[in-house]
Amino acid sequence: MDALRSRLTAIGHWLLPPRCLLCGDAGHEGLDLCRDCAAELPRNASCCARCALPLPLPAALCGRCQRHPPPWEAAWAPFRYGWPLDRLEARFKFGRDLAAGRSLVALWRGQPRPLALPEVVVPVPLHRARLRQRGYNQALELARPLTRALGVPLRHDLLARTRSTAAQSELDAPTRRRNVRGAFVVRAEAPLPAHVAVLDDVMTTGATLAECARVLKRAGVARVDVWALARAPASRR
Repeated sequence: MDALRSRLTAIGHWLLPPRCLLCGDAGHEGLDLCRDCAAELPRNASCCARCALPLPLPAALCGRCQRHPPPWEAAWAPFRYGWPLDRLEARFKFGRDLAAGRSLVALWRGQPRPLALPEVVVPVPLHRARLRQRGYNQALELARPLTRALGVPLRHDLLARTRSTAAQSELDAPTRRRNVRGAFVVRAEAPLPAHVAVLDDVMTTGATLAECARVLKRAGVARVDVWALARAPASRR
């Protein structure tokens, strides 16, 4: 199956060579991004190990995590949310541009991976109303090729979103926490894995991922990590 998929991809690239989604130049290494634009995506190499918050120097715990430890053990967010990644992410999430998503996850796969991989990866679920509106779950679309490359099982049926919530991007940090409180449930009947990673596309305040982590821990998961394609810098407000 993988050999057939690779062959079909090669034929597709021969018929329609990839073009950069940002500048229009020829794509690089099969991506819909040129070499220069791919290099401009801001890496999150200097960050807090606990919450992935971008920092001037790497740290095991940032000031926020020292004051208020999050309900997860470690975070993996290899990019910072900024230009030009934010443009690609918006096209993928809101513009139904799956080519942008494929390029982003291909770059994610090439980043240094966590030392301790989880037993399963769980994408943050969408409510069925939002799923009908958008047509796909962007976290699930990122998780599928990433988990396949890492050799980690994907469980998109482990968490469910029981109520529709307002878009987090329109809310401040305290309102984000209230917005997602009680919005998720664990629906697995079998024993839960001891180590789970919850995956989302972008981590801003971490409110959604924190609520998912709390629900999983209350259900008996011993360790929860959080993964996101990109981590937003601290708000200046």
